[in-house]
Amino acid sequence: MDHLWSPWRFRYVSKAGAGGECVFCKKASEHRDRENLIVHRGKSCFVVLNLFPYTTGHMMVVPYEHVPTLEEAEEDAVRELMLLTREASRHLRSVYNPKGLNIGMNIGECAGAGIAGHLHMHILPRWPGDVNFMTTIGETRVLPEDLDVTFEKLHRAFRQG
Repeated sequence: MDHLWSPWRFRYVSKAGAGGECVFCKKASEHRDRENLIVHRGKSCFVVLNLFPYTTGHMMVVPYEHVPTLEEAEEDAVRELMLLTREASRHLRSVYNPKGLNIGMNIGECAGAGIAGHLHMHILPRWPGDVNFMTTIGETRVLPEDLDVTFEKLHRAFRQG
């Protein structure tokens, strides 16, 4: 069995939920979308850039409702979660021309959820060779674009539809 190590994630995962406040609920309630990297707000969910992305353009679709599982989420939130995931995918393909996408959820701490108490969907654009020795051995990610630039591009894409 091969193992993939991602030691840089520990800094993020160990801080998630520190102090008892949910980072997603906090971001959604502050209405400081640019500072919080929220690229789009829907009725039941919002789309946010991952602060610690695996690749440029790594977004998450997050229900406003604080629930840990799909089963507990309101029907409208689940529906919009999938529709916004589809829209985010379309915008990533348009803006970044990735050769593939990773789309998924980690539900529960033992399943790898960094923020286990608040349901969210990851959408990551992928290119050949985007995970290399720098990430797996050097504990360093090479992102070719600043998060502010990524925010501008994807925020514009959502506004333009």
